[in-house]
Amino acid sequence: MPHPHWPLFDLVVRTPRLTVRYLDDALAVELATLAASGIHDPDTMPFAVPWTDVPSPELERNALRFYWHTRAETSPASWDLLFAVLEGDRVVGSTSLGGKAFPAVRTFETGSWLGRNVQGRGLGTEMRIATLHLGFLGLDAQTAMTGAFDDNPASLGVTRKLGYEPNGIALHERRGARAQSHRFLMTRQHFLDHVRRDDVEIDGDAAVRELLGIETVSA
Repeated sequence: MPHPHWPLFDLVVRTPRLTVRYLDDALAVELATLAASGIHDPDTMPFAVPWTDVPSPELERNALRFYWHTRAETSPASWDLLFAVLEGDRVVGSTSLGGKAFPAVRTFETGSWLGRNVQGRGLGTEMRIATLHLGFLGLDAQTAMTGAFDDNPASLGVTRKLGYEPNGIALHERRGARAQSHRFLMTRQHFLDHVRRDDVEIDGDAAVRELLGIETVSA
């Protein structure tokens, strides 16, 4: 059944390998449970906010709080859209798009993670491609931004493989120490020329553009 009051629940991106769905409460519980089972080596920290350092069950509860908070704070002025990534019927990870003043700026930021048991199979690249299709074609963006710490080679590898341009560095406090991340951007033209695929489908984007105040202005 369609969700006329919150059309994000109907937003889906499909590739031959993965399905990307906006988080409803059932998917949120599955995703929080997956996160608690492990995302990264405990000796490393790929996230600027070390949310995975918290033990279960508080990790799962914090994750749900965050999912609900971002949903409640969604508006045309500022949004952080969170998605579950499924391989078949199984939740294997998460991807997100964030935007501020998007109707004018037309720029979105991506973030993602995969469960440790499915890493190393190319799903990170497939998930990023699906997310870029949603941002550029579904939401009519002009620029995509992303970043990763310099000790996160998997994320950096996906970014460089897809042809992002370097866009400086950022400094962070991470687990009480200084850490450096690399920033990247992708233009709409690069996406259209080098990343866009014919086998990626988006459903439900028109109603989401209306919810987020986005007018379609690009071909």
